Amino acid sequence: MDLGKDGFVWRYKLHITIVVVVVLAVLLLSVFMDNRRPSAGVSTGVSTGASTGGFIWSFAVAGFMIVLAIALTLPKVSKILDTLQESDTKLDKIAETLEKNRSALTQVNQSARLSETAKAIAFRDADRESLREAVFEKLQQKDFDIAYEMIDEIAHATIYQELVKQLRDEADKYRDASDQERINQVIAHVERLFDSYQWAKASNLIEKLIKAEPESEKAKAMRQKLLDRKQERKKTLLAVWDDAVKREDTDRSLELLRELDLYLTPNEGLALQQAARGVFRNKLHSLGVQFSLAVSEREWATALETGQQIMRGFPNSRMAEEIREKWAILKQKAKQQRT
Repeated sequence: MDLGKDGFVWRYKLHITIVVVVVLAVLLLSVFMDNRRPSAGVSTGVSTGASTGGFIWSFAVAGFMIVLAIALTLPKVSKILDTLQESDTKLDKIAETLEKNRSALTQVNQSARLSETAKAIAFRDADRESLREAVFEKLQQKDFDIAYEMIDEIAHATIYQELVKQLRDEADKYRDASDQERINQVIAHVERLFDSYQWAKASNLIEKLIKAEPESEKAKAMRQKLLDRKQERKKTLLAVWDDAVKREDTDRSLELLRELDLYLTPNEGLALQQAARGVFRNKLHSLGVQFSLAVSEREWATALETGQQIMRGFPNSRMAEEIREKWAILKQKAKQQRT
């Protein structure tokens, strides 16, 4: 509590007490003086003592009313002051909480920056592939000047120096190649996309190649090859998924199901639903056991991490709902354990 605020309240109560004491002293003094004053008549026939006594008693009654009024209002005033004190205390606590939140937000911001750096590292390979795709698209359109300008821009980033050398070599070969050689280069690029299962990009590149070389049978044949390679990948995934289910490897089964979703027709998806339910049920059960053990052993950080997996992976489950209801308590316990 602020000492200045406490001093103000104390002085206010002191002033009220002084006023009451002074009024009471005046009343007592007036009564005392009235008892000692002798009565003396005047020519008018009216008693001076009676007149003075009436005045004093009127003053005494007025003083008594003032004291009574103060006595009646003092509890209310005191209550108001106590309320103000309580409000000040709450404001102090709120200010303290805001300061803590500010510190927490600063830490979150720093963590977010670290996460962005981690993401940049994690997606660097994807960035290389995207840059390669952009340059190759310009080469395919025979916009050689723009393609070389793009390569020069990429060269400004030191992390892409090896990629820049590769792109220049490919650009030189494509620029100096014959029409048939260019078709072969595009097909080789499409094959690399097949190997990395980038079906949409491969299909887009095939259609551009056919549009540029409508008479090329090799270009047209790539459409069927795309379908065949996708079907091969689908069969492989189904076989691996079936093996993972038999081995009760739920994590691998879920990973394969997510990729299989890109290949399955609606009817095929329905056929796998029953088996998929079993996989999800086993995974949820496994996470539930981990969560319960963590709570029982008071490993709150592990409980939080497992609870997040349950809420993220199975948001509509009853277990996720129960964890959400207790989430604030879990976070508090984990925080207390850390400190």
